[in-house]
Amino acid sequence: MSRVENFLTAEEEQEIVQAIVDAEKNTSGEIRVHIESHAKKDLLDRAKEVFHSLKMDNTKEENGVLIYVAVNDNKFAIYGDRGIDKVVPENFWDTTRDTIASHFKDGRFKQGLIEGILNAGKELERHFPWQHGDVNELSNEISKN
Repeated sequence: MSRVENFLTAEEEQEIVQAIVDAEKNTSGEIRVHIESHAKKDLLDRAKEVFHSLKMDNTKEENGVLIYVAVNDNKFAIYGDRGIDKVVPENFWDTTRDTIASHFKDGRFKQGLIEGILNAGKELERHFPWQHGDVNELSNEISKN
């Protein structure tokens, strides 16, 4: 098995998917997690590329968020769509980033992702609250490459 497959157990993946469901309950924002072995280019450029390939830039309010993890590189990035960037301060993702990083540093990958996702959901709720009729526009499943 590759390090990508060993990064999380099936049970841990389901806990992360549940965190996405919980985080999206109070926001129209969409959160996804993508895991791959290497970012074959600049980390943020690769996250943007994956964001596009997952069609995350097709949400109605342009409020998708990707947490991208490059396992072998020991790095991650948070990439948000244009709608988010238009309304949030420049340091908007710092708390989420720091939460994930502190857990990752200690090898608690599942916990870092769960807490990062829940934090992102709270942050998104302020700017993109859930409204009657909102639908889940993107899969909550973890994607891998």
